[in-house]
Amino acid sequence: MTDGTPLSASQAIELLLAGNQRFLRGTPEHPNQDATRRAETAPGQRPFAVLFGCSDSRLAAEIIFDRGLGDLFVVRTAGHVAGPEVLGSIEYAVSVLDCPLVVVLGHDSCGAVAATREALADGITATGYVRDIIERVTPSVLAARAAGLTGDDDIIAEHIRHTVDLLLHRSRVLADQVADGRTAVVGLFYRLADGSTRVVTSHGLSP
Repeated sequence: MTDGTPLSASQAIELLLAGNQRFLRGTPEHPNQDATRRAETAPGQRPFAVLFGCSDSRLAAEIIFDRGLGDLFVVRTAGHVAGPEVLGSIEYAVSVLDCPLVVVLGHDSCGAVAATREALADGITATGYVRDIIERVTPSVLAARAAGLTGDDDIIAEHIRHTVDLLLHRSRVLADQVADGRTAVVGLFYRLADGSTRVVTSHGLSP
C-alpha cells in the first residue's frame, strides 16, 4: 500500500519503474522515509512488492526504486539463488502480506554468474558454501550456452528468466496466486553504471 489503497500488480510495477526513473535522473523524492511513516508502519506492514534480488552491495532496493519504509519486502542472496528460506519468505509475502508483485532483480557484472562461468570453463570451483551458490547458478549458464548465448548481459538475462521460472515451478503457493490473477512475477535487469532497469520477463501482468 502507498496511501491505504491496495495496488494491482500492474500499478505496483509502474510505481517501481517510476521510482527507478527518478533515481536514474537524479531527482529522487525519498517517499515514506520520515518519522510519520515510521509511526504508521510500526503496528504492521503491507508492502506493495516483494523484491528478490542479488546481495550485491550496489543493489539497494529502496534506493534504486526510490521507495521507503514499509513499501518493499526485500529478500536478497548472492546471484539471487533460491533455496527453501527464500521460497518461504516469498510465500509469506504473497499469501500473508498480500503483495501483488514479486520482482526478481538481476544485474550486469554479477559475480555469481561470472564465478559459475569460470568454474564451468576451467573445472575448478570454489570451496565452502560459495560452491553451493555456483551449483545453483549453473543450470542458468548451461541453458544460456545451449541457446547459443555468449554475451555477459544475455547470460545474466537468462539467469533472471531461469530464476523466475524456478520460483513458479517450486512454489505452488506462488504459482496458484499467479494463475488466480492475485500476484504477478517480473524479472528486471539492472545496469550498475547508469542505474536503469528493464523488464526481461513477466508472468501474470495485465495488459
